[in-house]
Amino acid sequence: MHILATERLNLRTVDAGDAAFYLALLNDPAFVEQLGDRGLRTLDDARAALLDGPIAMQDERGHSLYVAELNAGGTPIGMCGLIKRASLDGVDLGYAFLPAWRGQGYAYEAGAAVLAFAPSLGLRRVLAITSPNNIASNYLLRKLGMRFERFMHLAPEDAGTNLYSIELGAPAGKGRVPRNRRALDQLARESGT
Repeated sequence: MHILATERLNLRTVDAGDAAFYLALLNDPAFVEQLGDRGLRTLDDARAALLDGPIAMQDERGHSLYVAELNAGGTPIGMCGLIKRASLDGVDLGYAFLPAWRGQGYAYEAGAAVLAFAPSLGLRRVLAITSPNNIASNYLLRKLGMRFERFMHLAPEDAGTNLYSIELGAPAGKGRVPRNRRALDQLARESGT
């Protein structure tokens, strides 16, 4: 199901047909290093993880991680969306992109769109977590307007995590554009895309 569109991306709900893409994404060495090994080794593992994870969360909460695919051609290049983790007291922004699509502004584009969409789901505050040594994600979260709150441990064995947050306004209406969407549109105009 289509959720959002940006200049270059379509964000849609995940389905079981995304298993091969999901398997590749979660076994990417950078994903494993920064987010951990999820132990998915087969298409059946990936399908089951999708059904128990993003698909179940979407059904239960009305939001989840979304597949970010190119508008031109529909190629899935990453995931971005809103996750409710048991270890956090709020909903957080999550994202991951395949190596060939990193460093091109796709995570920013998807993240800004998801944050602009969040108030329509009743969310006024969104969290994000990242490893302190993940320089790119720490930079991206600040660029998205998120504020560093604190260093924390999600579990006793966790080496430590940076927690960020952002306060969001009410849903856009009567011509109002959410702050993050306006920033995204301005960035697109400046880059000529």
